[in-house]
Amino acid sequence: MARAASKPKKEISMEEALWKSADKLRGSVEPAEYKHVVLSLFFLKFASDKFEAQRKAISEKYGEKFVDNVAFYTKDNVFFLPEISRWSFIMENAKQDDIALKIDTALYTIEKANPALKGALPDNYYSRLHIDTAKLASLLDEIDKINTGDKENDIIGRIYEYFLSKFALAEGKGKGEFYTPKCIVNLIAEIIEPYDGILYDPCCGSGGMFVQSMKFVEAHHGNKKKVSIYGQEYTNTTYKLCKMNLAIRGISANLGEMAANTFTNDQHKDLKADYIMANPPFNQKEWRGDNELIDDPRWDGYEVPPTSNANYGWILNIVSKLSQNGVAGFLLANGALSDDGTELKIRRQLIENNLVEAIIILPRNLFYTTDISVTLWILNKNKKARVVEENGEVKRFRNREREILFMDLRQMGSPYEKKYIELTEEDRAKVTSVYHAWQQEGYEETYQNVPEFCYSASFDEVAEKGFTLVPSRYIEFVNRDENIDFDTKMKALQSELRDLLIAEEKSKADLLTVFKELGYEIEL
Repeated sequence: MARAASKPKKEISMEEALWKSADKLRGSVEPAEYKHVVLSLFFLKFASDKFEAQRKAISEKYGEKFVDNVAFYTKDNVFFLPEISRWSFIMENAKQDDIALKIDTALYTIEKANPALKGALPDNYYSRLHIDTAKLASLLDEIDKINTGDKENDIIGRIYEYFLSKFALAEGKGKGEFYTPKCIVNLIAEIIEPYDGILYDPCCGSGGMFVQSMKFVEAHHGNKKKVSIYGQEYTNTTYKLCKMNLAIRGISANLGEMAANTFTNDQHKDLKADYIMANPPFNQKEWRGDNELIDDPRWDGYEVPPTSNANYGWILNIVSKLSQNGVAGFLLANGALSDDGTELKIRRQLIENNLVEAIIILPRNLFYTTDISVTLWILNKNKKARVVEENGEVKRFRNREREILFMDLRQMGSPYEKKYIELTEEDRAKVTSVYHAWQQEGYEETYQNVPEFCYSASFDEVAEKGFTLVPSRYIEFVNRDENIDFDTKMKALQSELRDLLIAEEKSKADLLTVFKELGYEIEL
């Protein structure tokens, strides 16, 4: 008798699978370890799914005898996986007592066979955890249900973001250690337009800036091969995640020899980048010792950033890495706009050196793990008039050396997942069109100051206000209270309240009637 065809597996959302995956680990693994356990397994499935798709394509185009030819995989930036490293092999053995060892072996074999993954995958990790075999098998079953063919989203980055949102706060690491939402990364990429040259991120996290930048280049029909990527990450597990994230997408990057502190062990000392994108940890305390990094060349020409807060250390690190025409977009907590003391001196020097191009206040609740209000800084090493061809388009930049563009986006954004905000494609298009219009010749016809949205401030205006960069000190805000007609407002409120009270009385009467008809009259 013929066997009945097996039912196709139900695909579930990534978030649902993640939660279920974490649930399977309870009692076996500490919550802080959840993300590390799950991420490598996701990577294994993701890499394997890409391998199998490539294998099928090779077979169909060239025949079965070429399916084990490594060159047919590497030419398309797909990892060749020996049989023991394939997800199908792992699933076939998921219920075996040595499944943890088999997972470790699979990851080791992949890394050994693919130099791009050197130092990226965990070493003998699962065997050391001693996870119950049944729970590990159940976890594998959940991951097996996930559709890794979603080409639009930063899968590994989303996984990381999700786990941080669930567990980072409980671990006491919620301030500043988080994945940057895609809409913000897209906004930065759309503003600085990293088409051709070196792209650098001094605190690259899981690599989301790089991933979205490459997607930006692709979306605008640019050439990804013209962009060279350099990054650095302090946390070893995140460094590994970044290498996984980039490698699986075929994105080549120099992340330094190891995970390291950007300030004390700069992996790219002589680098000059054309584009810099970053989301540094906010308001880092004691980031250097009192007598440490005093003579660091990155501060040349500026005051030494104070030990109490690393914000201006990050700014000056970024400035030191910019090429002669380099542009940077990075996030900082709002306090950096108006800090006094040494920070004020550095900020004044940055403004006097014509480096600050734009200051953009972002809406609250953009991040999973903090609701802090955040500023996007745009620095530009060359604000002089010049003509540039970018991705086939000629741009005629005007001289903006004595000007700074201020923007306030706090009235923008759409809610998602109940309590978060995201900048929509339309929001970002509005911001970038204003920014690019302001930069270029003919801006008198294409740009105008808009109350509660944008303002182009002169150097003299900024100097007059004590070199503060708080946008609300420059952008005009409408005092709506002054325009309220009190009598009209009260009459409208009176009418609304009257209607509400009438409706309430009718509802009460109807309820009393129902109980009376049932023989249970209510006496008031």
